[in-house]
Amino acid sequence: MTANERECGARPGRGTLVIIGGHEAKKGNRDILRQVARLSGGDRLVIATVASHTREGYFESYQEGFSGMDVGELTELYVDERDEATDPKTLERLEGASGVFFSGGDQLRITSLIAQTPLEERIREIYDEGGVIAGTSAGASVMCETMMVTGRSEETYRVGELQMAPGLAFIRGVIIDQHFAERGRMGRLLGAVAQNPRVLGIGIDEDTAIVVRGDSFDVIGSGGVYVADGSAITHSNVAEARTGDTLSLHGVTLHVLSAGDRFDLQHRAPGRPSEEEETSGTKEKVAKST
Repeated sequence: MTANERECGARPGRGTLVIIGGHEAKKGNRDILRQVARLSGGDRLVIATVASHTREGYFESYQEGFSGMDVGELTELYVDERDEATDPKTLERLEGASGVFFSGGDQLRITSLIAQTPLEERIREIYDEGGVIAGTSAGASVMCETMMVTGRSEETYRVGELQMAPGLAFIRGVIIDQHFAERGRMGRLLGAVAQNPRVLGIGIDEDTAIVVRGDSFDVIGSGGVYVADGSAITHSNVAEARTGDTLSLHGVTLHVLSAGDRFDLQHRAPGRPSEEEETSGTKEKVAKST
């Protein structure tokens, strides 16, 4: 086993991560929200709207999105100043919760306001106890050890354009981008992989999610998931090029996954669930529909 293989996967713990590319459906089948509700086990689900510069509308949209599902009380978690993340009254909002859902906005608000606070520690405890930690858009990016902050979309990557920062590190050895196909973000994902080929680049379309357990993830939702593996790169100009030069990168492996596909993070290999797992999943869907 190589160093690359050892370092990819969810943070050790009993929980599950649901990492969403943004704009998950809140009407109709709502497959992603149903998965979050199921994983929360019918207990309290906390909607963390911390990434937003304004609270208006976010929590209400999730009240509507989760309506009619087997989910317990929905509670909003919002902090506007870092000292609120140490306030016992804020921590009370997580009591009895089996899941935390980070909504979209600005990922730097999440890390700057809650990282290395009692609030972050309690969220990690929920995950360690078997709970679900979900994040959409900015809430998806923040799941990584190193997260994307800014970078141009819809064009070829040019050296020096990408800005990254430390994330919450719920998943190791990957960097995640969201709204992927919709905003043309392949260039900047490859730029991130070029800077550190040890990490896997994962781009997630809107209304699409990866469900991460241990060292593998499954794809759900209506779009695609793109995995860029730079471990076999033979040439890169990222270190020698001047700021603004076009990226040159040879030997990248690209996997494109859709709903039902699985990816082994440890061995960097795509696949499908076993027949037994697929049969079990089909029976579960039939049981829910009857």
